[in-house]
Amino acid sequence: MEKNLMTEGSVRRKIIFFALPIMLGSIFQQFYNLVDSLIVGNFVGDNALAAVSTAGNLLFLVVGFFDGVAIGAGIIVARYIGAGNREGTERAVHTTVAVGLIASAVMTAIGLIFAPMILRLMKTPPEVLPESIAYFRVYFAGATGLVMYNSFVSIIRASGDSQHPLQFLIISSITNVILDLLFVAVFHWGVSGAAFATALSQILSAFLAMRELTRTEGLHKLTLRNIRLEPATAKTIVQYGLPSGLQSSIISVGNLVIQSFINGFGPQAMAGVGVYTKLEGMAFIPVTAFAMAMSTFVGQNLGAGKTDRVRSGVRFGVLTCIIMAEVIGMVLSMLSPQLIGLFNRTPDVIAFGRYRAVVCGPFFFLVAFTHAMAAVIRGAGKPQIPTTVFLFCWCLVRVVVVTVGDQLGAGFWLAIWVYPLTWLLSATSLLFCYRHLRFTTGSDLGRSAA
Repeated sequence: MEKNLMTEGSVRRKIIFFALPIMLGSIFQQFYNLVDSLIVGNFVGDNALAAVSTAGNLLFLVVGFFDGVAIGAGIIVARYIGAGNREGTERAVHTTVAVGLIASAVMTAIGLIFAPMILRLMKTPPEVLPESIAYFRVYFAGATGLVMYNSFVSIIRASGDSQHPLQFLIISSITNVILDLLFVAVFHWGVSGAAFATALSQILSAFLAMRELTRTEGLHKLTLRNIRLEPATAKTIVQYGLPSGLQSSIISVGNLVIQSFINGFGPQAMAGVGVYTKLEGMAFIPVTAFAMAMSTFVGQNLGAGKTDRVRSGVRFGVLTCIIMAEVIGMVLSMLSPQLIGLFNRTPDVIAFGRYRAVVCGPFFFLVAFTHAMAAVIRGAGKPQIPTTVFLFCWCLVRVVVVTVGDQLGAGFWLAIWVYPLTWLLSATSLLFCYRHLRFTTGSDLGRSAA
């Protein structure tokens, strides 16, 4: 029996104590790009900071897809573990790793070949473009570390263990800070040095996660010689993971269009909004952690056939996410000038970032509800539902509004107010879907994903 199973004991304690290490781990993971921006902004300059910021949106487009696939695979593993299905768990674990290796090669190729073309389509200013391309290409040269880390950790967390991923991220994040200072501040390698530091740190975290999986005695133990692409299991992983991956990429596509609109207002707007986006990502970590915990909780308990326990966990998790998000949003709104000033003291950079903080902060409860509901529905084996909602609300609506606004000569405000608008649409849509959701129990993933 897995010692970390979430199918027994206090619902609140299980969710909280699973979410807390994810929360702390995510904080350290966010340090990868945050430290890049902090050191580059202070030691290199505005254009370099803008390059790291605009590359970040493009990175999330590609990385987010493969992260989503890993999340979907983790839900499958959690379902098998909850049902006590050893054979199914072993197949899912080894096929997930095989899929990750293939994805690593694909992502590296995409990053190295298509970076210049995509950055130009985003209207990246000429003075920023060379450094953006350099950052992106070096980052993706080490993409295997990032993809495999997420693949390994999705398996570890599916077992109910969120402690070990935290330890790995603490080690790799400290390594990233040291290498960033060495490569950028001492060796003066610029944005390439920041990307190189991040890539090496991610490779380290992937190695640590792989070592843990090979040493565990749980159902999810990894045996390297058994890594292979088992067709039926791979199909199920794609069935679950592809919608989750598309969801992340869909969000990024909408954000890339908005970023292209923002780029038209110059490097200061790019830097200001880019820094705020990183701060928002850090601030929203508690909500994201609870959402991830809810997916595993729902998956394991449905595997065990405990639907009443699932609904109890959903009520607690969603309410907690909403309260945390609103407090975080108000604090971020008030402290945004000081926080952005840590990265860059240019008044225009601070002003652009502060405007987004003041507009978006009060509406954080909507995006928190959206993420929580999406996590629950994914954990219930219906990943296509949140994917469809995000496609319409966070991609199509955003693209249409910003594109039309750009043609009409709309100001900077449009790129910011489109976020609360689409958060409201997605929250309403997912609430409707959840109220009509039928839970499917057991480990028969073929039926549950139908």
